[in-house]
Amino acid sequence: MSVALVGAGPGDPGLLTRRGAALLAGADVVVHDRLVDERVLELAPAGAERIDVGKRRGDDAAAAQRAINELLIARGRTDKRVVRLKGGDPYIFGRGAEEALALAEAGVDYEVVPGVSAALGVPALAGIPLTLRSVVSSLAVVTGHEPSSGAAGWAGIVASGATIVVLMGAESRAAVAAALIAAGMAPSTPAAAVMRGATPTQRTVRTNLAGLGACEIESPATLVIGAVAAIELASLEDRPLAGRRVVVTRAGDQAVSLTEALSSFGAQVLECPTIAIAPPSDGGEALATALGRLAEFAWIAFTSQNAVSAAMERVRDARALAGPKIAAVGPRTADALSRAGIIADLVAEVARGEELASQFPPPAGPGAVLLPVAAEASATLEERLVAAGWRVERVTAYQTVPAPLSPERVAAVRGADAITFASGSAARYFLERAGLGALPKVVASIGPVTSKVVRACGAHVDVEAQHADAISLASALATHFAALRCGHA
Repeated sequence: MSVALVGAGPGDPGLLTRRGAALLAGADVVVHDRLVDERVLELAPAGAERIDVGKRRGDDAAAAQRAINELLIARGRTDKRVVRLKGGDPYIFGRGAEEALALAEAGVDYEVVPGVSAALGVPALAGIPLTLRSVVSSLAVVTGHEPSSGAAGWAGIVASGATIVVLMGAESRAAVAAALIAAGMAPSTPAAAVMRGATPTQRTVRTNLAGLGACEIESPATLVIGAVAAIELASLEDRPLAGRRVVVTRAGDQAVSLTEALSSFGAQVLECPTIAIAPPSDGGEALATALGRLAEFAWIAFTSQNAVSAAMERVRDARALAGPKIAAVGPRTADALSRAGIIADLVAEVARGEELASQFPPPAGPGAVLLPVAAEASATLEERLVAAGWRVERVTAYQTVPAPLSPERVAAVRGADAITFASGSAARYFLERAGLGALPKVVASIGPVTSKVVRACGAHVDVEAQHADAISLASALATHFAALRCGHA
């Protein structure tokens, strides 16, 4: 019987602690607040029960909290692993202490995992230092609820000269400002409101105490009041893709590297997989047969991470591939081999078939090249190797099939700022089903081969990665939008 009270941080899943992420990854039940970022919830197992207990306007707060306490006690008494996921830190205006007390009184063991509070994390991500030597050396964190009921408290805070951070103060900002002015704070005191902090849509409004109430501020927002609110250091909003919605059309786990790369540049990522990876039409029989005849081959050339996965599913043990030398098209495929316990003998720096073919040694005797590929893969590598004197046996390791694409998802894509295509099949399936009219203004391709498919479908390519990998594609897109921001494109 145990419950983990985990602080989810202010939004960005990268700010979740390692302990919190580990507990979430093993959770059977996740009881979460309404404003916990969906990206954090996705770290829980797909089969975990998710229970939204976020309070909403009009709820009886006391009754709602009693119901949460009872839920945690009931779930905590089972043999399931329960994570109570709370925004920010559980013990900072999160009523986590009340839940801990309730669990203790009920005899249910619990663990507390601190989180990055929005009071500390959000201002930092907006470029606002809460303390600064020679300016301010103390900090007061308060709640925006019922701001007019603590006049004496406001006076003490104003007298201290501390930076004031107000959580849950978007709706009460005018009353907070009035209370502080009444307590003696100068109306000209700098103030800032950071909306949707630690998310790709973060936006900061800077003003002064007198103008705070008139600013257009949406919840959730973190208010900062004091001299440091006028300081503008590096912010999430400065990143080249900040405020941009970018569509990723890669499938499943392969979307992760591109999503992470785009997010690091500040993008809000919309995943819209247009393809799914499926077994070949023969169920993998040809691949299994070929892998059973490895003595006949001098090389195995892997052209994708999916081909590596398909082969390893057949042999289960990397030692089964001993004998032939191993070639990989690009660093990502080489990384997939490495994770399987295989170090490639030859790696093309650029993930293109012709690049690998140009680096391939000439035949030194009998033997052939085994080429496990997608059903619809280009014949370029095979043709170049044959022209160089190699005998090539091409086997279908997997096939790409269209993924479901709902009208709602197509509409969301149309409203994005850019779409990325990391393979020709992803581009072709999307354009065949959604049409050219569904494309956002900017189309980005992972390389010349994919660009050729996009153009053959009648679409334009605005951005092309220098190297055929996720980081290069995200970087190219970031450079494109940075140029637009500066007026150079």
